[in-house]
Amino acid sequence: MFDGIFWDNDGVLMETEHLYFQANVEALAGVGVTLTLDDFCRISLRQGESVLTLAAGRDDGAAAELRRVRDAKYYRLLGEEARPIPGVEDTLARFRGRLPMAIVTSCQRENFLQMHRSSGLLGYFDFILTREDYVATKPDPEPYLTACARAGLHPGRCLAIEDSERGVRSAAGAGLTVAAMPGQMNRGGDFSAARWLLARIHELPELIGLDVG
Repeated sequence: MFDGIFWDNDGVLMETEHLYFQANVEALAGVGVTLTLDDFCRISLRQGESVLTLAAGRDDGAAAELRRVRDAKYYRLLGEEARPIPGVEDTLARFRGRLPMAIVTSCQRENFLQMHRSSGLLGYFDFILTREDYVATKPDPEPYLTACARAGLHPGRCLAIEDSERGVRSAAGAGLTVAAMPGQMNRGGDFSAARWLLARIHELPELIGLDVG
């Protein structure tokens, strides 16, 4: 049995990664750069780097404007199309009151709040950590070490739910047990550091041996 569960957000709780891809595609297309899904998955999801670097050679002002355009498109899409992953709320409801839970995300707080305006999920969590709450983001272990310290829990007694290779590396590097639930965009990544691979979030309660009735 674990003492706490820490959840990634994008791709685990919310369907948003396709929206981030779309925002980057549209922004880069505006400056004549074609972004493929393979490049997005490799650069953004696996390496945790910005695909806007594909528009190399731009001065600081032009690069900042490209980022502003991308961010504005993404924020709009989050408000219009972000949805909870099917089955997530049912699973969270089964864990409610059983053990501490928190969200540990690399998402910026502004975008996080935008996508959760009507998600109905935030009430299930004891606290939330976003990109502004740590210096180094995933795959660095800092986000999960910060979460464990905030909760007063030993990392070795905690479980992380992740969908990306870099998220798994972050949690495992911090000493947590990891259950990975790769979505379509993350398939093919290296999830060897995870103890379990999930096809659906409904599998989690039984998998960790929690009597949820």
